Amino acid sequence: MAAAAPEGSQFDARQYDAKMDELEAVGQDFFTSYDEVYDTFDVMGLQENLLRGIYAYGFEKPSAIQQRGIVPFCKGLDVIQQAQSGTGKTATFCSGILQQLDYSLVQCQALVLAPTRELAQQIEKVMRALGDYLGVKVHACVGGTSVREDQRILSSGVHVVVGTPGRVFDMLRRQSLRPDHIKMFVLDEADEMLSRGFKDQIYDIFQLLPPKIQVGVFSATMPPEALEITRKFMNKPVRILVKRDELTLEGIKQFYVNVEKEEWKLETLCDLYETLAITQSVIFVNTRRKVDWLTDKMRSRDHTVSATHGDMDQNARDIIMREFRSGSSRVLITTDLLARGIDVQQVSLVINYDLPTQPENYLHRIGRSGRFGRKGVAINFVTTDDERMLYDIQRFYNVVIEELPSNVADLI
Repeated sequence: MAAAAPEGSQFDARQYDAKMDELEAVGQDFFTSYDEVYDTFDVMGLQENLLRGIYAYGFEKPSAIQQRGIVPFCKGLDVIQQAQSGTGKTATFCSGILQQLDYSLVQCQALVLAPTRELAQQIEKVMRALGDYLGVKVHACVGGTSVREDQRILSSGVHVVVGTPGRVFDMLRRQSLRPDHIKMFVLDEADEMLSRGFKDQIYDIFQLLPPKIQVGVFSATMPPEALEITRKFMNKPVRILVKRDELTLEGIKQFYVNVEKEEWKLETLCDLYETLAITQSVIFVNTRRKVDWLTDKMRSRDHTVSATHGDMDQNARDIIMREFRSGSSRVLITTDLLARGIDVQQVSLVINYDLPTQPENYLHRIGRSGRFGRKGVAINFVTTDDERMLYDIQRFYNVVIEELPSNVADLI
């Protein structure tokens, strides 16, 4: 399918590589690369109680990004770290922060920003779990929750605030969040954060923080624009960067189903339903309205599915995610908004009912299905109109996506 480069292909790999090389040259005076590798958590010089938290959380051996990324962050260096979704970036910066906090001072010393509430809450959970034996106080400041409650918790004192830019800026502006003791600032999923939506807010927040502050930027993809922006507020950062062609989707088998027309997707999905329900699966569509539409259609055919998207209130989303995590619901229909916050161990199948509109988002969606060493399967529904995007995705990630064989149930 789609063998030759389509006219006006949205993503030009040569252009991207040229940009990366140009940036490499520009960056020589700005970034230094950091290549030391620590094979075990024990040799990283971490506090005993942090190690206890790391092992209790279930980590045994550090992932590649953790082997390289934890120590420079603990040393107080500014870092730019890029690794694919599901490889343990969250635990990397959480460990770096937890190692450096002064626990006798119950003031906010670290601020972590994330693009969605789900991701902020996920980070809060990891931070709390890893810091369990240190007595860390963490609070997630996100939209859709009570401002007054946020103010109450902040005034009672926390060590770390994780949040979305809007609510964090609001808390700083109201002086409910005091910046005086903040010494670490982390942007997670920086590619998302620095895209149009949050750029200005991040600058505004940065203006309010103390001048001498450690900055960490973590991301799965690092478009040149994001790297460019980091220059403005980082000081001699070390860079731990996986270049595009090294971003692998290892362990995840990827297939496409040629559905030709949009209206044939539903039948195709229903045919696959029995297979879906064997395991836990996530189905991605591109709009909130389509989440509702597809959920109704599946339910009217007596298929059990859950659904979540950004128009739902936070409570409803929390309940649905809890059911999905516990396994009482097995099929979740959602949009890209939540692609980065779904950390469910059992997900072994992802279906792109709609292909993502950006090649970069493909990684965030299917990087979920085989998180850190687990196997997974991704199935992409492709209409005639989608052929160019499928081609772009294959070229972007240097992968070959094959047609779905008939024995799909055996693959999962």
